[in-house]
Amino acid sequence: MGWAGIVVLGAVIGLAGWWLHPLRRSSRARWWMAMLAGVLGAAFALMAGNVVGLFHDGDTLEWPACTAVALISVAVTVGLLSRR
Repeated sequence: MGWAGIVVLGAVIGLAGWWLHPLRRSSRARWWMAMLAGVLGAAFALMAGNVVGLFHDGDTLEWPACTAVALISVAVTVGLLSRR
């Protein structure tokens, strides 16, 4: 997948996660914060998976792992910045 794929995947997951989050309207998190959280989450998952040996570049498990970690990081970021 490479780093370009990680950035695109994280950006798409960040924007989609921000747009679909139920606390989006009452949150101080903006779309760029969610996008940054998605990119950082996907990059972290890629590096952690390579260090631990869970997958190597291009493996099938790399896509769902990076997607899940990016989505969780976006949900946590938007949820923590909500004004309740």
